[in-house]
Amino acid sequence: MWIELRDIHKYYGPIKANCGVDLTVAPGAVHGILGENGAGKSTLMKILAGYSRKTRGSMLVDDSPADYNTPAQASELGIGMLYQDPLDFPLLSVLDNFMLGQTSGIANKHRTFRKTFKKIADSFNFSLHPDTVVKNLTIGERQQLEILRLLARGVKLLILDEPTTGISALQKEILFRALKKLASEDKSVILVSHKLEDVEAVCDKITVLRQGAVAGEMERPFDTNTLLKMMFGTPPVPFARLRIKTGETVLEMNRIYAPGGRTGLRNCSIAIRQGEVIGLAGLEGSGQEVFLKIAAGLKQTSGGSIHLQGMKMNGKDYHTFKNQGVTYLPGSRLEEGLIAGLNIAQHFSLQDQQKGFFIKRLHAYQSAKKSIAEFRIKAEPVSLVESLSGGNQQRLLLSFLPADPVLLLLENPTRGLDMESVHWVWQHFHQYCAHKACIVFSSSELDEILMNADRVLVFFDGAIIKDTRTDQTDVHELGRAMAGKPNPDISRA
Repeated sequence: MWIELRDIHKYYGPIKANCGVDLTVAPGAVHGILGENGAGKSTLMKILAGYSRKTRGSMLVDDSPADYNTPAQASELGIGMLYQDPLDFPLLSVLDNFMLGQTSGIANKHRTFRKTFKKIADSFNFSLHPDTVVKNLTIGERQQLEILRLLARGVKLLILDEPTTGISALQKEILFRALKKLASEDKSVILVSHKLEDVEAVCDKITVLRQGAVAGEMERPFDTNTLLKMMFGTPPVPFARLRIKTGETVLEMNRIYAPGGRTGLRNCSIAIRQGEVIGLAGLEGSGQEVFLKIAAGLKQTSGGSIHLQGMKMNGKDYHTFKNQGVTYLPGSRLEEGLIAGLNIAQHFSLQDQQKGFFIKRLHAYQSAKKSIAEFRIKAEPVSLVESLSGGNQQRLLLSFLPADPVLLLLENPTRGLDMESVHWVWQHFHQYCAHKACIVFSSSELDEILMNADRVLVFFDGAIIKDTRTDQTDVHELGRAMAGKPNPDISRA
């Protein structure tokens, strides 16, 4: 499918998300859309997928003018989009989600759909069971389900918006193989990302967006420095991290057991000290997310003990943990962190700690405006949170963090952020450590853990199978542990 966008503009009030974008996408290739957060990538793709209406400009599909306004109309043309947060129904089965939008008439043809599902899934080596409830899937598996559903509906152009965010290295490899297979079948694929290594690995051509406009294009072989200059003007300089001297023990968890998803936790123990940064590594579903929720008081244990600054916390709820200085930042922005339908100022109304019966709207508006400037959020106080890019949603969540936490628990804290934003965020986090806070964070990016953590815990099948200092290990050793093969000697700090 040939796609041509001509002079596309998209305005949200005073915010110019896209400014005169020209883009041509050819069949039989993977086309990368690269750019930092707020560059206009997601907005442009939402226009192409029918989820957003352009302010002006024109679109051609296979050389014919196309003026559609809904995802259904785009789907009829063969255009489908996979979002950062998959659009599924968590309480339904994989097969039920696969069937959505494809059933006709009264009869439910489960047997036919089951065969179709298996045929497509097998052709891409996706190991999804049709009867699994979607809420038990990892993010990567939910992406696979959405891809299968779109393919079953006859998609000719598949758009993927930051698909590698929050998924394991293995699932990324499976995804990239699937994209190359689609291109070999003469389908068009658009990969939207801020990660250079991803677009360089799988794309045939890259278009770079910057401040809503096309900054340049490049075909293989790619030059990393040129792409960085297109993205940022000048390549961002990595910050030099100052190691903080650790203090007293803040959190101690001893022989913790807990149910959770497919694994839960088994015999997990850890002691975390003031000023320390702990990174949690492991394949998705290995237990690190359950671990964070237990440490935040969001999930109860079935065995073991938890002490926070010497106080026993077994059986205590989230609010008790929070009152003791524990702050939890969830990984799922719109499902757990933000409220769709509310604007930024309204979120600050909910965050406002001032006492009183009436909501202080002016105070909330001023707080929102201040945080937008401080955290470089590309939005206005009246912007709905669902209209923000993934990276700007994450920056908004970061702006809600208290000034003086004792323990910060972060689930994929830089998910969806570009390179420059990641550096900025970690500089912000390390300031907390300088004031004796400690940080525990999960990440699918081993390089991020090695660069920012003092220690790394590797989870496998619900257990901590490696606990070591980051200056005493490397990516290959951690990868081996994530696969269930740690070195014989497990060093503990």
